[in-house]
Amino acid sequence: MQTITLGRTGLVVSRLILGGYPFGGVNRAHDWDPWSAAGRATAIGTVNHALDRGISYIDTAPSYGAGNSESIIGEVMKPRRDECVLATKVNWEGRSRRDVIDSVHASLDRLQTDHLDIVQFHGGFYTPADHDHIVSGGPLQALRELKQQGVIGFIGITAEEPWTALPFLTEPDIDVYQLAYNLIYQSAARHILNAAREHNVGVITMRTMTSGILQRTVRQLAPEWARARDVYRTALEFVLADSRVHAPIVGMRWPDEVDLNVDLVESFAPDFDLADLPRMTAHIYQAEDAE
Repeated sequence: MQTITLGRTGLVVSRLILGGYPFGGVNRAHDWDPWSAAGRATAIGTVNHALDRGISYIDTAPSYGAGNSESIIGEVMKPRRDECVLATKVNWEGRSRRDVIDSVHASLDRLQTDHLDIVQFHGGFYTPADHDHIVSGGPLQALRELKQQGVIGFIGITAEEPWTALPFLTEPDIDVYQLAYNLIYQSAARHILNAAREHNVGVITMRTMTSGILQRTVRQLAPEWARARDVYRTALEFVLADSRVHAPIVGMRWPDEVDLNVDLVESFAPDFDLADLPRMTAHIYQAEDAE
């Protein structure tokens, strides 16, 4: 598995991240239920297989199935904790310093570990008031204290609307940014990815595979395209081809999904950088004229 250094954290991680949401979410259309005994056993097998295939970064959250995802991953972490970078999240809305500390300790218990490599503020759209609460209202102070105690290694933040995370880049203690960025939602490319690179923070993507939105869209508009694996491959390669992104998160339920994604990552070597893709009509004209 290819590896990369996660910005200024210095952590060396795989170019593919195992996303923990599927271990908390039921998908009956595909006979997926991680709450059942059989589903839980399959999920544990998938996490083990991901580590076996060289995935060395696992991302989860306490809200994924009310702790079920963390619990499943914890079953694997107990004997294999030193094989990966482990990241989880905390809710900050209306939460005090004490609430955040308690949340992290509850995650530690479910994940069966005494330390976390990355803990991220779990959010989507940040207003100025949200920024002030996180930075000055107790949540960031809580994670700073846990970092000083060695309970967590680095602090991060997640953002569904990437541009709203821009004000946090001036905070030296926030080192990892998990941003919604994919083939059909490219806001981050114009609003934060360049600034994130300038600050040398770690950048990982959520919604890498568009959360199935692209697949459902083309199924309606171009069913012959939807049946092709190229849709999936193109979505993953889009993110891998952007040098401003360190690693994408992909949710994987079964071991064969792990194999599919690992094989795609290992076989892809972009000969272009999507960081240089023109994103304004005038710039497209200029690029075409230059070509």
